[in-house]
Amino acid sequence: MITERRLDTVDMHINVGPQHPATHGVFRMVLRVDGERIVDCVPYIGYLHRGFEKLAENEEFQEVIIHLDRTDYIAQFNNEFCYLMAVEKLLGVKPPERAEYARIILAELNRIVSHLMFYGAFGGDAGAITPFLYAFRERERLQRLFESVSGARLMHFYFRAGGLKEDLPEGFLEEVRRILPVLKQGIDECDTLLTENEVFLSRTVGIGAISAQEAIDYGCTGPILRACGVREDVRRSDPYSLYPTLDFDVPVGKKGDTFDRYLVRVQEMRESIRIVEQCLDRIPEGPFRTPIPRYPHYRVDPGEVYVHTENPRGDYGIYLISRGGVQPFRVKLRSPCFCNLMALPAMLRDAYVADAVMVLGSLDIVLGEVDR
Repeated sequence: MITERRLDTVDMHINVGPQHPATHGVFRMVLRVDGERIVDCVPYIGYLHRGFEKLAENEEFQEVIIHLDRTDYIAQFNNEFCYLMAVEKLLGVKPPERAEYARIILAELNRIVSHLMFYGAFGGDAGAITPFLYAFRERERLQRLFESVSGARLMHFYFRAGGLKEDLPEGFLEEVRRILPVLKQGIDECDTLLTENEVFLSRTVGIGAISAQEAIDYGCTGPILRACGVREDVRRSDPYSLYPTLDFDVPVGKKGDTFDRYLVRVQEMRESIRIVEQCLDRIPEGPFRTPIPRYPHYRVDPGEVYVHTENPRGDYGIYLISRGGVQPFRVKLRSPCFCNLMALPAMLRDAYVADAVMVLGSLDIVLGEVDR
C-alpha cells in the first residue's frame, strides 16, 4: 500500500548586505523566501547616517551648502539648487537671469550624470560589464566640465544665495555646446546596447511591478512614479526658476515595472539635453550674483519656508526655519530615495530571489540621502 507523503516547506531568511556591492551602498534587506520565491522583505537603513539635519543647525546658512553635496553625492548641483532657493525665498532675493540659466544647465547635466551612473550600475546588476564602460565614458565628459566650473570633481559647493560663487569659466558654454552632440550619440549607443537585449528584457520586463495607485500611496516620486504612467514632475506641476519658459516632455512608462523605471531614465537624459540646448541659446551676459548685505555672513529674518525641486531621484524638498541671525534654526530634508524605498517590499513580494538585486537597482537609491 502506497501512502501519500506531504512535504511541508519552511520559510527561510536571507540576509543581503549591508556590505555588498549589489545593495548600492550600506543598505541591508532581509528576504523571507519560500524556495526561490520572496514572501516578504524588510529593509534596514541607518548605516550611513550623515547627521545633515543636525549639523545644519550649527552652521551658517552658506556653510550648510557643502553638507548637501554629501547627501545625494551623485546630484550635488540639484541639491544645492533646492536649498538655496529656500534661503533666497527667506531673504527676498532673486538671482540674476544669467545665474538662473547657469543653474539649470548644471542641474540638467548633473541629472544626466546621475542617470548614467544608474545605467552603468544597473547593467552590472544584470551581469553585464559593458554598460558600465559605455556610461562612464559619457559621464567622464561631463565630470571634466564640472571640474572646470567648481574646481572639484564631486563636492562642488558652487551655488550661492543670490546666484553663483563665481561666473562660469571662459569657454564653458562653448564646450558644453561642443559636447552635446557627442553625448547624444553616446546615450543612443547606451540605449541600443541594453534596451532590446534579450537577456536584459528577461530580467526586467514584468519584474517588480507596482500600480500607479500603489506608487502614490507609498509616496513614490520621480522616475519610480512616472514609470507607473503618472506624469508628475515638479518642474511642470510646481514650476520653479526658469523651467516654465522651457520646452520639454515628461517621459512616462506603462507597467510600472523594472524595465519602465530603466527606460524612463534613458528618455529623461534626452529631455535634459533639450533643456540645456535651449538654455545655451538664451543665457545672457551680465552679473552672476545679486549682492546681499554682509555677504557671506548674511543674516536671515525670522520665517519658515518649504521648497521642492525635481531631482534625478524624485521630489527633493527643503523645509527651512529661521529664528533670525546667520544660522538656520531647523533644516529638514525630504528625501525621495527614502520615500521610494517604502515601496520595495511590495515590489519584491512573489518575485524570485534573483530579481531582488534588479528591483533594488531600479530604485536608484543613494544611501547618503536616505540616512541623511
